[in-house]
This record gives sequence, C-alpha cells and structure tokens, in this order.
Amino acid sequence: MTGLQMPKVQKSIISNRDKIISDIRKIIRKENVLSHEDEIRPYETDALTAYRQMPLLVALPETVEEVSEILKYCNANKIKVVPRGAGTGLTGGSLPLEDCVLLSMGKFNKILEVDFKNKCVVAQPCVTNLSITQAVEDKNFYYAPDPSSQLACSIGGNVSTNSGGVHSLKYGATTNNLLGIQMVLMDGTITRFGGKTLDSEGYDFLGLMTGSEGLLGVITEVTVKILKTPENVKAALVGFPSIEDAGRCVSEIIAEGIIPAGMEIMDKALTKATNDFSKAGYPIDAEAMMIIELDGTESEVSELIQRIESIANKNNCSSIKINKSKEERLKFWAGRKAAFPACGVLAPDYLCMDGSIPRGKLAEVLKEITRLSKKYNLPVANAFHAGDGNLHPLIMFDANDKESLRKTEEFGAEILKYCVKVGGALTGEHGVGIEKRELMCEAFNNNDIQQQLNIKVALDPNSLLNPGKVYPILRKCAEEGRVHVHGGKTKFPDLPRF
Repeated sequence: MTGLQMPKVQKSIISNRDKIISDIRKIIRKENVLSHEDEIRPYETDALTAYRQMPLLVALPETVEEVSEILKYCNANKIKVVPRGAGTGLTGGSLPLEDCVLLSMGKFNKILEVDFKNKCVVAQPCVTNLSITQAVEDKNFYYAPDPSSQLACSIGGNVSTNSGGVHSLKYGATTNNLLGIQMVLMDGTITRFGGKTLDSEGYDFLGLMTGSEGLLGVITEVTVKILKTPENVKAALVGFPSIEDAGRCVSEIIAEGIIPAGMEIMDKALTKATNDFSKAGYPIDAEAMMIIELDGTESEVSELIQRIESIANKNNCSSIKINKSKEERLKFWAGRKAAFPACGVLAPDYLCMDGSIPRGKLAEVLKEITRLSKKYNLPVANAFHAGDGNLHPLIMFDANDKESLRKTEEFGAEILKYCVKVGGALTGEHGVGIEKRELMCEAFNNNDIQQQLNIKVALDPNSLLNPGKVYPILRKCAEEGRVHVHGGKTKFPDLPRF
C-alpha cells in the first residue's frame, strides 16, 4: 500500500469546489457542510491512520431525504461519494478522496424503536453498537455481536463490514443478527430490505448488502434482533505452556460438541501488555491464555465448566481461574477488549491484521506467523476469536520509518496469503477496504471478481460510491496471473481501473 494508487482525481471537480459547496448547502443546512481545512481535518482518515487524505468537503445530512438528494446530485454531476460512520474501521474503508464528498452519517445517531414483543431494535446507522444493549438491558435483553470497539463503532459500520466480536462463535456475526435495513442507492433511490421478521420473500438483498463496505448504497436505518440475557454466565481464564496446547484445547472443545458463548486466545506478549494496561488478573507467565465463556441455565453451565476443566487439563493447562462474580467476569472481557490499545506500550505503531482460517489450521498458521516475524524482524502479538478461526495478529512497527512501514505491509500480506492458502479468507470482520484490496486476486479468480463487479455496475454504473475500495487494481491482478486481460481489454471498460 506504500505509494497507494487511488482513482484519478477529476480536476474539473476540484475547480468547481465552490459551486459544489454552494449547491449542497441548498440541500442541507449550511452549517452541516464543512469546507474549511480545520473542519474537515478530523475526517481525513479512519482507524488505519497510516493513510490520510483531505476530502473535497464533508456533508452531514440529518434526514433520509437529504441523503437521497445529495446522492442524486452527486450522481448527476459525476462526483465521488465516500460514506462514513464512526470512523473506527481498520482497513481504510472510509478513507476520503481529494475530489469526493465525504458523506458523514454522524447525525443519524438515534434509536428509533425498541420492540420487545418482536425482540428487535430499529436504529439509525451511527448509533453505537454498545448503545443497543444499553437501551434494552434493564429488561434483561442484549445485542449479541460485540466487537472490541463496541463503545465507539456504529451499527451501520458493523453492517457494512459484517462485524463479529468475541461472542460470534455461538451467536454469529452481524449478518446472523440483522433483520432489516433501509438504504439509499447512488441514484437517490430509497429502498428497504428485510424488516422485523426472520425472513422475507424474494432475493436475499439483505445478505448482499451486509459486508458491502459502502460500495452499493448508504445505510440509513438498521433493524437488529435482541436476545434474552442468559440465566447464568461463567468465564474461565486458562493458561497454557504453549500456543499449540491452547489450539488443541480449542479443537477438542468444539469436537466434544461444546459451543461456548465466547472463546478467545492471546499470546504471552499481548497477555502481559493487556494485563499491565487493564489489571484484568491474567496469567502473565503463561505462553498462551484463553478466555472461555459459557452461558445457559445454572445446571448447564456447571456441567460445562467441569467438562472444560477436564479438556484443559488434558491439554497441559498451567492454570484455570473461574470468575466469582459478574464484575470479575466483565473484568476478564474488559481486558480482552483493551488488547489493541494496550499494544501502544509495545511499539509506536501497530498494524492489526484480520484473517480467517479453519480451526484445525490454527497451530500451523501461528507457526508461520512466528517464522515471518523473524524474517521481517518485526515483533508480532496475537489475539484471535479461537472458536471461529478469526485471527488478529498485531504487527509492531514505526510509521515514521518508511522502510518499517513497507516491511509491515509485506508481512501482513504474507499472513493473509497464508490464510487463503490453508482454506481461509482475507477478512473475518474488518472488511477489505484499501488494506487488502490488492490481495483480492489471491482469493478470487477473474470470473469471481467480474461477477461481483456486475452487481456494482448494476447499482452504481458510474462507480462513484466509495471508489478505490475492496476491488483490486486489475493491472495488479494481471501481474499476479489471476485476471485474464485480452488485447489490453477486460470486461466493464467503462469503469475506472484506478
């Protein structure tokens, strides 16, 4: 990504900036159009802060109709639009372009309806993930997907990347908890997919839009299901003398038919950094640590705890600690959710990777990450959702050192290529954005990518919505031997190839 290539800047758009600002101020309130450098500076990056670009302007609509009119105007005038939620994404998915309207959904931050009868919540897209649980917990309900950034990340952003979290093993990712969305297409069409029911007639457009990373439309409303709080919940902290022992324990737990509510692993480096940061009471002498959460009735949980202890002991565990109170259990998880910021003490910067692998390949992939760490001479700390094979290696580097950044990007790319090689995927929940864009040709062949582009062209013929994200530069794929280019031509010649 060093020397990142993005869509060609349209000089005519830049030269017409004042007119575009004036026109959009006729659509939304004047104060909701930001154009001065100090106003738009906060929008130049998301959580992938190594990459920054100031947009043409920032628009903050307040109604669905305003979103529709802005998109209609931009479509008619061939102006690029980059949607943005809370800006917590880790792959550059909301990185602006110099000639784009940065469409911030920040004012769409209200819960519209809490429906306990139908066990669902209707929310605007910039409502934070945690706010949904907070809105229903007094009635003993909660929203299951819980990314580490749940305090700040938006529910619309969760839909855009199909976020998961530490409890996705048992309760699924966003797609498994999503009932409906309202979305505005690039031509201004307001459309709705799904609703309050578990299924709906016709094509599964809801599934298509989930994980689409802002390329197909702008989400303006989300309906999610809520669950009854379990009767009893227990969490175990389990230390192991090696990552391999922890990996075998995970495989045996699943093989026994036990589906924990959550099952996380952290290596020694991350366990120590996190414990120093959060005082969570972790076994800092262990080479690997697991958090295993079990929920159900009191008798079910009691039986499962005994079975988990037996499996852990068979796999050489060095310590087991069961929470004695709800507060202690939440402290266990607070430590895990603070793992990424805790890495700030290990290096000036870190790149958080996000790959997905078959559970049985865990030990093999971790061994390869260790080899690559030595090859690039860059430290790495590991955290992952062990039950569903979602890895989060954290590569330590210094962003002010261009060579360090280059090596980090290569290191991260090799990890993801290896994930694909063993039957996994480039992303588990963070999305593709710009970070993994050039690696898409590792996971998909020419026909796969062209079929996905067919959908993009059908909904956004001018490729104006979040361009430069997700889909690779076809020249790069051709170099990798994955895209057939005949006579210098590919399908969809009307689309910009960046």
